[in-house]
Amino acid sequence: MPTVLREAAGGRTMALDKDVEIRLSDGAVLRADVYRPVPAGKYPALMTYGPYGKDSHISQFMGEGWERLKARHPEMVANSTGKHMVFERPDPESWVPHGYALIHVDCRGAGRSPGKLDVNSPQEFMDFKEAIEWAGAQPWCNGKVGLLGISYYAAGQWMVASYRPKYLAAILPWAGTCDFYRDRTRHGGIFCSGFVGRWWQNSVLNNQHGKADSTLTDFVNGERSTGPASLAPEKLKENRFDYIENVRAHPLLDAWYQARSADLSKIEVPALVVANWSALGLHLRGTIEGFVGISSREKWLKVQTGPYFATFFAPDSVALQRRFFDRYLKGVDNGWEKEARVEVLVRAPDDTVRRSVRSAAWPIEGTRFVKLHLDAAGKMLAWQAPAAASSASYPALSAGATFTSAPLDRDMEIAGPLLAKLQLSCSKPDMDMFCTLLAFDPSGREINFATNFDPIPLSQGWLRVALRKLDPARTTDWQPVHSFDAPQPLRPGEVVEAQVEVWPTAAFLPKGSRLALILSGQDYKGTGKPGSSSSGFFLHNDPVDRPPERYDGEHTIHTGGGKASFLQVPVLTA
Repeated sequence: MPTVLREAAGGRTMALDKDVEIRLSDGAVLRADVYRPVPAGKYPALMTYGPYGKDSHISQFMGEGWERLKARHPEMVANSTGKHMVFERPDPESWVPHGYALIHVDCRGAGRSPGKLDVNSPQEFMDFKEAIEWAGAQPWCNGKVGLLGISYYAAGQWMVASYRPKYLAAILPWAGTCDFYRDRTRHGGIFCSGFVGRWWQNSVLNNQHGKADSTLTDFVNGERSTGPASLAPEKLKENRFDYIENVRAHPLLDAWYQARSADLSKIEVPALVVANWSALGLHLRGTIEGFVGISSREKWLKVQTGPYFATFFAPDSVALQRRFFDRYLKGVDNGWEKEARVEVLVRAPDDTVRRSVRSAAWPIEGTRFVKLHLDAAGKMLAWQAPAAASSASYPALSAGATFTSAPLDRDMEIAGPLLAKLQLSCSKPDMDMFCTLLAFDPSGREINFATNFDPIPLSQGWLRVALRKLDPARTTDWQPVHSFDAPQPLRPGEVVEAQVEVWPTAAFLPKGSRLALILSGQDYKGTGKPGSSSSGFFLHNDPVDRPPERYDGEHTIHTGGGKASFLQVPVLTA
């Protein structure tokens, strides 16, 4: 398609090269939309690469959710017409008028790009590498390419950056996990069927190349986003790898998973990593771990709050993104290096920002890791370990057991990683442990927090107890890391120690607040009261991965008598 001029906010224009062909070394062809500044020249490029549709408006992916989000956060389109916004990718109107080329690429087998669809695969990442190297060599590019995007378009940055493509000069993953096993598909070894199933069906398969009944249309020309070809259902199935069956077929962290998680030590380009407390259950942990693990000397971590779709498009966030890329793609001496290496927002009980905490490292400097001990006799969380041994049992597929603290005798701020060390037994050879951490203000109202849609608890953690083996090289005093490579079945009634990684959190808890730790063998469904948090659609209820006859045993929590059962929380001291 020839270059056309597109309207942008403020009466400015952008050049759009539609369905540009990127020819790969194996003969495959990718198609991209390239937005460029007017007049023509050499500009740095920002690229996104993935399966969701380069030319389908964000409203088609989020439906009514997009309208609700805009109503709550009108700042997302304050400086844009919003006509060119696509799901999880930067808005051309925020970048092209400021001297950037923006490239949206459909991955192989998705949208306008033919081929066999294989998302989150080595093939996809190698294609991505070649696309970056194509972009850097174009006559309109200054030879520097940056990566920017949310979720899928953030997570892929870790992998492709570890391949060190020519021309890649900086990355900015915004709420995108780096760990394909632990964060995206198998929490604690348990298949994340709620998210993965919904994501695969609604977001990926709907945009498979050649899908004749796709609901996605090109907002530029009104054509079907999946291209002119109309493939029969049998051909579509033949043209893709079965993602869900592959995940089911690999319950352990084996070579298949390792090929889909980056070697972070190979990433050396400048990186601004933005995590969000609202990304509990998908991106929060892995975004922070990506920052910690990369070798880049020039790296920064920001942990925000609020709906991460809204924060990505907000004018102050775009200004932050632009300052970073101006420094590393344009060479502007704008003082970026003076930014705090780590900046964390601490949430208040009303879901506003209490304060911003700056640090030179993660976890935050001066953090004191404090133990709240479980006492099964009174279902309590206490600052002192109970002397007497006791136990509490519950049916696995029930609401479980709740351990509650006394009212706090002072204000407390927590921010950082958590863990639960538990002494457990079960009537069956395996058990899935679901840990949910709730907070209640002095009046007894639950303290929960906004996401893109439904409220979430303070934090959660998961573990398939037969996979409790720790990786000693990566485990720290504040974060257990499991190897997930060798099952250790339980003997009925045998007491075993397991450490559950509870995902990071940050909150101000006023004097009189209480903490509650719920231990169960199933997902947290909430209290049913108005405003209650829940696990949302981040569920783990796949009958193949969790057959009821295997995971419906009686769980028992053992405390006291020298048995260490506690919740460890990160308390800020300054």
